[in-house]
Amino acid sequence: MASNDDLLHLLKKREIDDKIARKVQSRLHVTEELIHRLGLEKELEGHTGCVNCLEWNSTGELLASASDDFHIIVWDPFRHKALHTLSTNHHGNIFSVKFMPKTNDSVVISGAADYMINVHDITLRETIRVCTCHTSRVKRLAVCPETPSLFWSSSEDGTIRQFDQRVPHICRNESDNVLIHLKHCFGRLAEAKCLAVNPVRPELLAVGANDAFVRLYDRRMIRPTTMPKTYHLLFENGNDLTKTDHLPDGCAEYFVAGHLNRDPGHRKLRSLASTYVTFGANGRDLLVNLGGEQIYLFDIYNKTTAQFFDFKSSPYFHDGAGTSSSECCINKSNGSRNGYRNGISASNRWIHTMIDEANPDPFTSRPPLPPRVESLRLKANNAFENLDYPTAVRLYNEAISMCSESAVLFGNRAAALMKRDWDGDVYAALRDCQKTLELEPNHYKAHFRMIRCLHELHWTATASDCLKVFKNKYPSHAQNTACRALERDIDTAASKIKATEEDSAKTEKSEAGRPMLWDLFRLFRSPLEQKWQENALDYEKRFCGHCNTTTDIKEANFFGEDGQFIVAGSDDGSMFIWERNTTNNIRILKGDASIVNCLQPHPTYCLLATSGIDPVVRLWSPLPEDGRTDDREVSNKDVAAKENQKRMKADPFDFVLMNYMGYNPDQVQPDPNGDDDDDDFMSRVPPDCSCRPS
Repeated sequence: MASNDDLLHLLKKREIDDKIARKVQSRLHVTEELIHRLGLEKELEGHTGCVNCLEWNSTGELLASASDDFHIIVWDPFRHKALHTLSTNHHGNIFSVKFMPKTNDSVVISGAADYMINVHDITLRETIRVCTCHTSRVKRLAVCPETPSLFWSSSEDGTIRQFDQRVPHICRNESDNVLIHLKHCFGRLAEAKCLAVNPVRPELLAVGANDAFVRLYDRRMIRPTTMPKTYHLLFENGNDLTKTDHLPDGCAEYFVAGHLNRDPGHRKLRSLASTYVTFGANGRDLLVNLGGEQIYLFDIYNKTTAQFFDFKSSPYFHDGAGTSSSECCINKSNGSRNGYRNGISASNRWIHTMIDEANPDPFTSRPPLPPRVESLRLKANNAFENLDYPTAVRLYNEAISMCSESAVLFGNRAAALMKRDWDGDVYAALRDCQKTLELEPNHYKAHFRMIRCLHELHWTATASDCLKVFKNKYPSHAQNTACRALERDIDTAASKIKATEEDSAKTEKSEAGRPMLWDLFRLFRSPLEQKWQENALDYEKRFCGHCNTTTDIKEANFFGEDGQFIVAGSDDGSMFIWERNTTNNIRILKGDASIVNCLQPHPTYCLLATSGIDPVVRLWSPLPEDGRTDDREVSNKDVAAKENQKRMKADPFDFVLMNYMGYNPDQVQPDPNGDDDDDDFMSRVPPDCSCRPS
């Protein structure tokens, strides 16, 4: 952000220049000062069920909401008044509502759990089109101002459909409006959860599904097709029955957090699914709220080709003559920029940089940090020593945002992340170790921490190879207690893997010729799907602290003209606001008695609409600076985030009850007999909440 003098200069010039006036409005749209004053302005009452979706019109003059009560309400948010209440013909929870572009905001579309998409004329107060093409719940709709006659839908039947209002449409299973069918790509269990259209390049369509990947399609390369008549089998006599002919090779690009393994068995029992995807105003940023995990920001224009390092062929290892080299070979492959397969990034200059024999210890020549950054580093170090790892990470984040070329900051943050150990922290620490080694190739602590990260990520073979490089490069550290203990851990893990592989081979041999039950239900991946997944690109930033496990409609959005802030709801009834640059959480507000699902920022003002399990829509705006405290603010952000992370890792049995019965393990009344295995256990679980299931 520019200095206050620059801002004052712009304020003076805006009186005579409309362009400057718009620039000032953009700069002042949302600021950190306004974020810290954000408070509840009004609760809009009118629904009688959970409010599952919110949508501003293009000018921000109207706000539409839809609910489990099958009603759509169009609000005047500035007068806090309901202008129109539409009683739809839906008989399932409404999950998405959109204003159709260039219709003077008189037409809205809705998608619901009854498999239907309805087009409503607000002025006439009637439904003018009903689409029943989908065969499962419709989770999200998308529109684009550049193509005002088109809209798109995503459904749990695995399809993305394209609808054109200009042509007649007859709903049937064989309708030729299927743009993408995920079951073609990765099997009968595939579900399409969410989608978004790029505002700058409307030909790009982002799709989230019930796995860890975000898919980006160029719809210009895809011809809409019909739905196949049957999907009861994926294989017949060993032949692949899935078809991907309508999806050409170059039409898709995938994104994924690099630590999320393709094998669902490697993941904990809680499944992953994208609950919301959205683009930034610049068309470059792609944000995803990943259910069961964190929020990730991807850069869709960063197309750096990945390179994977084959440690076994590296001249770092001693050859038969006992000689070694100080430069490592690089093996190129068609992989992802993030090193999705093994977590090793192409940007690792350390692995192929000559060792500086004249200065093997770079710490003695490290330049001093600026005073403000050094102060933050010392505070973070102190928090680390006091075992307050969330605070240490937050302080290191802030310091790195001011000084992004300091190896010591990245190395220290890696250590703090490994100790904090939230979902994805080990992989984030691995990335920090890589960055540290780019900046200081002889930073042996970062090299050692990287091996530990690889081991904890269960990339055992890579960890073993990397350890050999470490022992060869730093022989004086090879025999210390920590190195020997890590080597034993890696060897033990390698032995277990070998034993498991041998058992699997024996089982496959004994079961040869007989169909395996898993073959009927596994997530099959077509050859193209395998290629796209293997080439998936990694995230740029991630945002932690919220909990997203109980509902599958939880949003995450950019807040501010340039997307300077990220907002998302949480299962603890709070809404979280992060500063994008540092990724630090700067505000937590209680936004619902149970769960906050939807957060939609106003297009031009510092105004935020939220909803969740409560049957109300809440409006949030900056409150007066009168010295009063906000009783909705969560004061200890680190404690709240830590509790959410514990909830994310809760026992799967608790999640079954929470998802299907509104059960919270903390709310179960204790058994007077001290025995939770008796028959009256369920009588002590709180009543069912019909809004809660995902």
